[in-house]
Amino acid sequence: MNYTIGIGILNIGLALFLSPFLEGIVRKLRAFIHSRKGPPLRQPYYDLLKLLGKENLEVSPNYLLRLAPIVYLTTILIAGLLVPMGTISPPIAAAGDVIVFIYFTTLAAVIIMMSAAASESPYAQIGVSREMMMLLTVEPVIAIALITGAVNAHSLRMSDIVMWYLTNGPTVSMVIAGVSVFLAVQAQLGKLPFDISEAEQEIMGGLFIEMSGPKYALFKWGFLAKQVIFASLFCQIFVPWPATFTLWLDVPINLLKVLIVVVFVCLIDVVNPRLRIDQAIRYFLVMVFVALMGLVFALVQA
Repeated sequence: MNYTIGIGILNIGLALFLSPFLEGIVRKLRAFIHSRKGPPLRQPYYDLLKLLGKENLEVSPNYLLRLAPIVYLTTILIAGLLVPMGTISPPIAAAGDVIVFIYFTTLAAVIIMMSAAASESPYAQIGVSREMMMLLTVEPVIAIALITGAVNAHSLRMSDIVMWYLTNGPTVSMVIAGVSVFLAVQAQLGKLPFDISEAEQEIMGGLFIEMSGPKYALFKWGFLAKQVIFASLFCQIFVPWPATFTLWLDVPINLLKVLIVVVFVCLIDVVNPRLRIDQAIRYFLVMVFVALMGLVFALVQA
């Protein structure tokens, strides 16, 4: 029990307090590519503290605007407890599996759309429609890839999938699934070329146009935490090597892999323009097809 609690605290701590530092690294890298000095690595922490200390303005009496940021961050952290971050088994493996993880990540996206709709802003409504289209095309890619691992391991538990992959080594189905997840993470994190639902130059922030102060800080913090969670998901499920089965070694190894994934996400973000919504949908429909190919290979191998 104490071990489970400790791993749970570790996961939440990494998601909450390491994610702003990773964002600082991303900003430095983006500035370097643009031949700028860039902000200090600790700037994301300052940004969150500044937003948390601002006045909590209300643009609508709708209670969803007040509750949504808290529920969103809580949902993201629960999803983080279902993902191994340097361990074979996630903290609450006994309480949830791949299906539960997909449920909470989808719920988080729905919460954002509900809060944006409650703001009654026309720009937010456009952001909601775009987010809905992205959700319906991106989530299936990750879901199919995770189910591919579940079919191979004959279990929906992430720990069983990790152990099966460590034991059996790379297979065609898992390689295809891993590539699919890696290409979908960019959209899950709202990075270019898939930041379509925010698109500051087009719809002035879209989903978050009416968010400010503490509410916006919680949403922003949740997005930062998603970087660690989804990067850890990719690294531990689809690239689980090396694994020493020693906590104090495996956690730093996972963090190094997470940093590499985040750097790649940043590079893609910097060098690509924003796609149109129809281009993004076509792209992810192709990715759904690719992910389904991996699932077919897994079913044949099973």
